[in-house]
Amino acid sequence: MSNNLTRIDCTFQKDNACIDFRSDTVTQPTNAMRYAMANSKVGDDVYGDDPTVNNLQDKVANLLGKEAGLFVTSGTQSNLCAMLAHCNRGEEVITGDRYHVYVDEAGGASVLGSIMMATVRTQSDGSIDANEIENTIKPDDPHCPISKLLSLENTVGGKVQNLNNINKCVERAKKFGLSTHMDGARLMNASIKISTPVKTIVKNIDSVSLCLSKGLGAPAGSILAGSKEFIKRAYRIRKLLGGGMRQAGILASAGIYALDNNVERLDYDHQNAVILAQKLQIIDQVTVIPEQVDTNMVFIKIPTEARTKLREYCSNNGILINVDSEIIRLVTHLDISREKINFFVNKLKSFFS
Repeated sequence: MSNNLTRIDCTFQKDNACIDFRSDTVTQPTNAMRYAMANSKVGDDVYGDDPTVNNLQDKVANLLGKEAGLFVTSGTQSNLCAMLAHCNRGEEVITGDRYHVYVDEAGGASVLGSIMMATVRTQSDGSIDANEIENTIKPDDPHCPISKLLSLENTVGGKVQNLNNINKCVERAKKFGLSTHMDGARLMNASIKISTPVKTIVKNIDSVSLCLSKGLGAPAGSILAGSKEFIKRAYRIRKLLGGGMRQAGILASAGIYALDNNVERLDYDHQNAVILAQKLQIIDQVTVIPEQVDTNMVFIKIPTEARTKLREYCSNNGILINVDSEIIRLVTHLDISREKINFFVNKLKSFFS
């Protein structure tokens, strides 16, 4: 474990921001991961002969219980490939109104695929209601788009989604002939949190996107998994989107290393998030509820008038946080240690005092 957590030495200096709570996408590759990347066997993945990419694709497909996998550049590209592979022009994706495919991916399905997006209300725990899905599915009417795909997400705002509700939503979608996709950017966090194999969580889902560059700590890449026929369509779409890479095994080896070494340790990030929330709770000007922390995200509120000054103060102390909204998200990850949590909390105490 100690080798996995080895980091290039850094200090808490203004020009070397070593405490970054903005996201788990900011992790730096460990020395061991860099070694694996430097020594990876590579080929030309567009020709399908990069052995490390092929190994990663098979590894994740097996992990998720699917027939095949496809290595893509990002979670956004993975979800876009999925939606374009499931839907034709004028067809419709049903998803939560707070889910990434609708809010945070630049409307790619509509812009590039002429696919409609219909949303249902996302509840406070990140779930959507199966009855609302049914009410949103369009009738067989020439005035309406054709409802074709249900896109779910896990985790949502750090919240693990209830497996029974996932299966209920999938069952309702399939009753009306819809395919199902899961944006599983942080799916491994969910799996570790509820001690459930990831293939069990997505057993009834047609396609799954798993991100390697968030909590798992790889520098780039996601895997899209599904049936062989689905992945064949997604492969063509990846090419259309400019996602074909050549000696991509250098990146794929980081993903393999992450899956072999950084999955179980996600529990440490979850523990750190709870500890962070508990320590912040004692600061009068910070509103936080530790009991609401589920995985690696802590959401806090501070007085509105303090936001601008807090951003500058944190930056001057080598700390990066996003303070551009009423609710501030703090994310624990591979590069956040207990020492750094204590440093941050003490600086926040000084700021408010």
